[in-house]
Amino acid sequence: MGLPQMWRLVWRFNSFRRTDIILQHLRMSKHTEAAEVLLERKGCAGVITLNRPKFLNALNVSMIRHIYPQLKNWEQDPETFLIIIKGAGGKAFCAGGDIRAISEAGKANQKIAQDFFREEYMLNNAIGSCQKPYVALIHGITMGGGVGLSVHGQFRVATEKSLFAMPETAIGLFPDVGGGYFLPRLRGKLGYFLALTGFRLKGRDVYAAGIATHFVDSEKLGMLEEDLLALKSPSKENIADVLDAYHAKSKIDQDKSFILEEHMDKINSWFSANTLEKIIENLQQDGSSFALEQLKVISKMSPTSLKITLRQLIEGSSKTLQEVLTMEYRLSQACMGGHDFYEGVRAVLIDKDQSPKWKPADLKEVTDEDLNDYFKSLGSNDLKF
Repeated sequence: MGLPQMWRLVWRFNSFRRTDIILQHLRMSKHTEAAEVLLERKGCAGVITLNRPKFLNALNVSMIRHIYPQLKNWEQDPETFLIIIKGAGGKAFCAGGDIRAISEAGKANQKIAQDFFREEYMLNNAIGSCQKPYVALIHGITMGGGVGLSVHGQFRVATEKSLFAMPETAIGLFPDVGGGYFLPRLRGKLGYFLALTGFRLKGRDVYAAGIATHFVDSEKLGMLEEDLLALKSPSKENIADVLDAYHAKSKIDQDKSFILEEHMDKINSWFSANTLEKIIENLQQDGSSFALEQLKVISKMSPTSLKITLRQLIEGSSKTLQEVLTMEYRLSQACMGGHDFYEGVRAVLIDKDQSPKWKPADLKEVTDEDLNDYFKSLGSNDLKF
């Protein structure tokens, strides 16, 4: 073999090695990305594990893009009888969407700010319309986007560690992921109260409010999952029987009354008003320490977000989930084009000074005309199912 041929072989060998290394890196990066959510067939079930514990399992677009097609596949698979979704790490089911990343993308006018909301709401709808029993184990922090991954499913299991909130008005957003559908359907005006104040519910109160369908002591959660996976070709009723049995045996806080029970009559009265100004007037006129506390909380929220949210819930109370998600997609894109969302994220998540400078800063300056702009159709860019 001559020297030129030998060099050619060496070059080709090195080229193959480089290609192999590049492919290995690609495979590794794909694995790393996919590892943010684990999708496994176990026993009779498809199991989704949100796997970003360091970030409280915050939902990003890559996770959505893994979950959605697998959910659809399991829905069609005759060997999959139920779908279980849970969070890794013990602290959170899912603390919400990766809002900081969305804020950065929106500021840079990147398409991901449209894609995230569009695909997240498509997933919310897929969960709401899923033909297979869907069991969400909402152990730990469950807020915003995490609520969207659970509340539209058939079964939601809370534990004493569950922490629910829809805190979006504090960051210049609104309680999305179908909040306009499920919140006005909670008893009385509880959903309006939770949406406007971002009030946090803990433990058994998440069940008492109607967010969860069952309550299980957290030490029994692993056994519950094992019993569900061990079922043979279960029906919806078989799954409900297992959940009901665990719920009946739960001991923690079983005699505790709902944290808002003593205030419910007043909440129903205050929040039955059709305008924010009237709600605030109701709270001021009441003057009790609980009323004044809520007044103080509401006064810190984005005035635009508050008005959007009240209208969203009033309109959503008579819409289907799909109609609500279409409305919320319009609202999300209007918020991406505004000021308060970026300012809220800065104040709460980036600088953490908790002192957002809202524009406008006063409820009176947010007109009906302004609101109409948020709710108007996006034409061909509307969310379609």
